[in-house]
Amino acid sequence: MVPSPPGVAALFIGFFTIGARGFGGVLPWAHRAIVEERKWLTATEFGEVLGLCQFLPGGNIMNVSIAVGARFRGAPGAVAAFLGLMAAPVAVVVALGAVYDQYAEHPVVRRAFAGLAAAASAFVLAASLKIAAPLRGRWLAIALTAVTFVATAVFRVPLQLAMPVLAVLSILVLWRFET
Repeated sequence: MVPSPPGVAALFIGFFTIGARGFGGVLPWAHRAIVEERKWLTATEFGEVLGLCQFLPGGNIMNVSIAVGARFRGAPGAVAAFLGLMAAPVAVVVALGAVYDQYAEHPVVRRAFAGLAAAASAFVLAASLKIAAPLRGRWLAIALTAVTFVATAVFRVPLQLAMPVLAVLSILVLWRFET
């Protein structure tokens, strides 16, 4: 049974929950909430929306919130999802910024932020593996993913150059050989 499309309030609450849970790494929480918990999108649909949103200017998760909100409720849904996503993190960042301003040089605070950076890296890696799961068995898509990784991570091709070139290349190659 396909769940009914979420309303504006549900979009706000859903993305508020994502923003509140995902401090330091929202993408894993967004995938879990949107795909696994609320079942608003399938894993494949989430990957497609994320792929589009990575190509657009702005923060990926912000773009995802706008795209998902607009998909279900148009402009009001996009606004509700975006505001829901941003409400908790903005409040937390303002509060933590004030505290950090006072204690930034304290060794305990420095070690805490180093630990947070390690945890955030693990969250990003875990989310990447979940998002790539629908590519299982699609060797050409996996090869294009590897080319993209090598271009940006190893050869340090600027993202502004890599994204348009590799996106068009991927679309053409997959359209030609997987249709």
